[in-house]
Amino acid sequence: MTRIAVIGAGGIGCLLAARAQERGHDVTVCVRTPIPALRLDEDGVACEIPVRIAADPAAVSAVDWVIVAVKAQDTAGAAPWLERLTGSNTTVVVAQNGLGHEDRVRSYVGTADVLPALVYTAVERLGPGHVVYHSGNGAVVPRSDRGAAFEALFAGSSLAVRQTDDFAKALWRKLLSNTAVNPITALTLRRMDVMHEPDVLAMARELLLETVATARAAGVDLSERDVDETLALHKTYDIHGGTSMLYDRFAGRPLEHEYLTGAIVEIAERHGVPVPRNRMILTLLRALR
Repeated sequence: MTRIAVIGAGGIGCLLAARAQERGHDVTVCVRTPIPALRLDEDGVACEIPVRIAADPAAVSAVDWVIVAVKAQDTAGAAPWLERLTGSNTTVVVAQNGLGHEDRVRSYVGTADVLPALVYTAVERLGPGHVVYHSGNGAVVPRSDRGAAFEALFAGSSLAVRQTDDFAKALWRKLLSNTAVNPITALTLRRMDVMHEPDVLAMARELLLETVATARAAGVDLSERDVDETLALHKTYDIHGGTSMLYDRFAGRPLEHEYLTGAIVEIAERHGVPVPRNRMILTLLRALR
């Protein structure tokens, strides 16, 4: 039985823990504040997921796999867990939004293998250890021995892991999927229904075109077709669902805009790419209280 530790009991962490347990692995969920159990509401059914809950890094030791599922801005807070959970044979999977996954954890994991992962799912945190699944069951990792092992880890579960030969492009495509919808839902306090309004879609398209121009300046081959595919994907989402940034704003938690829109603005500035719409959105997000 493979030992897996998931750091973070937000939407992504809870779902990945549930999918790993579904596969029969030995799963520990690491949290800052003790919770009685892990509960997943899916397809109208509420289930308690039989995983171990740990609230003290001193209570854990090295495992086979560590999945970092805290938000990018909370990575440093995961350091005590990573120091205890990471051994010479551990693979650390960074399941976060944004860019630079390995850079964020490298100083905390020594020489352990680090595998960045992009998770495509809509999961809403209702309370401590309690999430509701809305849609999506996909993950993308770089093609490698560790990528193949991660794919095998979830084979037979509800999570479909796919390897890609061009992870840099996959990273930017995921950033593209977050560029418009996350800020728009967070700023308007609207769920995915907002993305069906023509004026909103037109603005979203402009934000995405700026992101594509930034990616191309950074050497990543995105195009207007990627914009069209992203907007088409948004239309397939449950209109009653939301985004991680919207859920964080509902709950009064810090937002990860610096790792999404902030990353685009910073890279665009470095390459001399004009991104006035993304810059405006970043200003508004920074002004939120």
